Amino acid sequence: MTSLKIVLAGGPEQLCEIGRVRKVGDLSETVKVPFASGYEHFAHNGETTEIDGYRFPVFQWCGKTRIAE
Repeated sequence: MTSLKIVLAGGPEQLCEIGRVRKVGDLSETVKVPFASGYEHFAHNGETTEIDGYRFPVFQWCGKTRIAE
């Protein structure tokens, strides 16, 4: 399985502390990042960004869910 590096955009500022670059298997996936007492969700909308001369797909924050107890 091939993994692609992506960049997360939006969501809580504190996500910068745990990193905004992630790996996914497919650009059609919704990325679910565990954070605080729930999950932050990110989806690709076609946007890309350049970092150090490389282009990365941008996954924009699209919502959050709470962990069920």
